Amino acid sequence: MTAQEEDRKVLNTLLTVVGSLIAFFIFSIIAARMVSATAEKSAVDPMVESATIERIKPIGEVNIGTAPVAAVAKKVDAQSAFKANCFACHGTGAAGAPIFGKKAAWKKRIAQGMDTLFDHALHGFKGMPPKGGSSLDDDTVKAIVKYMVKNSK
Repeated sequence: MTAQEEDRKVLNTLLTVVGSLIAFFIFSIIAARMVSATAEKSAVDPMVESATIERIKPIGEVNIGTAPVAAVAKKVDAQSAFKANCFACHGTGAAGAPIFGKKAAWKKRIAQGMDTLFDHALHGFKGMPPKGGSSLDDDTVKAIVKYMVKNSK
């Protein structure tokens, strides 16, 4: 077989494959259009749908009102919260923070009263951001302040 005959044979094979792919593509498009046309025709009649909903709806309802929700008091683990959120500064004295347990550093602060300490802890004071920069709720912050004061007297 000559090179020219081999080239023709390869070209014929290539054209057969490409032609088959084009035919398959056209067939797929026609089949998809037929399926979508059938789906459009089988839409539910609104009157039939309304009658079905009416037929299967419940006969009645039971209304027991709303159940009372009891307030659950959450117990705050002030020690763990302190270690996780406050120790970085109050355990090392960073930025002038009074060190946890150092009585001399806390004496004047404790003398100001708990309300002042709560206010400073919740809203920030000097270098300390509000809530020490954490996203703790107010009750947890107050529990931490009480824990720190108790252990620094």
